[in-house]
Amino acid sequence: MSKLTPPISKRDHYQGSLDAPVIMVEYGDYECPHCKAAYPNVKVIQTEFGDELCFVYRHFPLVEIHPQAEPAAEAAEVAGAQGHFWDMHDMLFENSPALEPPHLLTYAAHIGLDIPRFVRELRGHIYVSRVQEDIESGMLSGVSGTPTFFINGIRHEGSYDLASLVQALNVAQTLK
Repeated sequence: MSKLTPPISKRDHYQGSLDAPVIMVEYGDYECPHCKAAYPNVKVIQTEFGDELCFVYRHFPLVEIHPQAEPAAEAAEVAGAQGHFWDMHDMLFENSPALEPPHLLTYAAHIGLDIPRFVRELRGHIYVSRVQEDIESGMLSGVSGTPTFFINGIRHEGSYDLASLVQALNVAQTLK
């Protein structure tokens, strides 16, 4: 049983309260078809669990097989610096695998980012170290593929289908 390392903090990208009874962390890759398949399940779970859940996203681009995953993760970080991480996160999953630079620029414009700043920061790889920190934490936590979920700090060993995730979250709620 793998444990999340390091534990979540305000440094992470999260939706909900860090004090929620159930915290679900996803290590994901925006170009991964399995992460794209898990994305709507996460959205349903967030709606169903409401204030009982905090959802955290950490980057784990599998660059060997998904060459656009790291630039997409950097684009999410650039958007995050402008207060739009989750808007870009959603755009990337909803439009994957169209993640080449012209697409990223279109998504940035669609969510209302400062385009010259977006281009400058993305080309300058300003946030590559932030993405790398997530990759390193994933490796320390035993992540080798995506999506990988942790529920209340413990790796979820089941599937990422809706029923499996809901069952694991319900168990975590009863144990809290």
